[in-house]
Amino acid sequence: MDTIEQARRTTWRVLVVNVVAMWVLIAVSVLTPLWAGRFDGWWRIGPALAAAVCFTWLCIRIMSLILDRRHYPTKQVAVAAVLAVFATGLGGADPFGWGFVALCWLGVATLEIPKRAVRLLQAGTFVLCLGLSTLPWQTGTLGVRAALTGVDVDPAGWQSLTYHVLAFGLFCLIVPPSNRIWVWIWRLAVEAHRGREAHTRLALAEERLRFARDLHDLVGHQLSAIAVKTELAVRLSDVDAGRAKDEMAEVNRLTRKALKELREAVRGYRELDLAAELNSVKGVLEAAGVRCEVRLPYRELPAGVAPVFAYAVREAVTNVLKHSTASFCDITIRFTEQEAELTVRNDGVARRQADDLGSGLTGMSERLGAVGGTVKARLVEDREFLLHAVVSLPIDG
Repeated sequence: MDTIEQARRTTWRVLVVNVVAMWVLIAVSVLTPLWAGRFDGWWRIGPALAAAVCFTWLCIRIMSLILDRRHYPTKQVAVAAVLAVFATGLGGADPFGWGFVALCWLGVATLEIPKRAVRLLQAGTFVLCLGLSTLPWQTGTLGVRAALTGVDVDPAGWQSLTYHVLAFGLFCLIVPPSNRIWVWIWRLAVEAHRGREAHTRLALAEERLRFARDLHDLVGHQLSAIAVKTELAVRLSDVDAGRAKDEMAEVNRLTRKALKELREAVRGYRELDLAAELNSVKGVLEAAGVRCEVRLPYRELPAGVAPVFAYAVREAVTNVLKHSTASFCDITIRFTEQEAELTVRNDGVARRQADDLGSGLTGMSERLGAVGGTVKARLVEDREFLLHAVVSLPIDG
């Protein structure tokens, strides 16, 4: 599971807490008067429970649609509002009981809408809940408080009115912002992830441009010289066959040189300069938000080792960018008289990703094998991946 999916699930679970709290309050509202022997509203509870169950299913679906940002589910929100009013009205609009169904709807309905619309829904829900609290059967559904104190409160009295105004007013002010801030944080996480991907794409694009410039600088001069000398040889072919032959021999030499340098470039960026490659991959990783540490020996590497390790570093970092959600990457190079060693360690790799790293490691094994080296790649700790390359010294040839 990647970081964004984890963030989405966390946000979804936080939003579902309101639904869980709603059912806890409903259970307390129903069971507490029952235990006290003061409950006689069973004719209302069955339909109210059915409405609450349908509301819960619809509420969870609405939250998923909003988080996935497909569209604002206006129809589902409207149906959920009807169910919430039905459940709150039948169950009894106690803020710490059935009244929380309407408040739960308010928390979901105000996600991803303008602030002005949020204020209108807050005011409307507040007025509606106060109106439902005056229904004739509300006397028996001030529930928890009446059961615990043994005193029924007249729903028309000032004490009841003050209780409902303060409780519903407080909930209507708190519930929408608490839900909206989590969705806002989720959106920020998504945008940050997209920004990281954009940085990575930009860094890779810059690397491709650098390679294109290298190819142009490497081959462009020879190709221009070949074009000029070929044209000259054509002109001289009728008047000075000897000079034309010499020019064509020079064309042949330039062509072979250009072909050789082109092969070297394609094989490894002009025999890949290790220092330049390390600077390049460090820049790419840091642009992608990956902290990169490079540890090098204080002495110059033995002949032939640097180009091979440069290629290995490039392939290893490519795998870090393609197959992991790494937060750090450590690159270490050391050598003795008998062998040179390269290790690349990074985090954020799942086991299934480690088993499917593409053809890069195969090419790296072939490249190291050509100089008598070996490469191993494996998971070493939880979500940490280690690439270990060793080349025996001295390198033949």
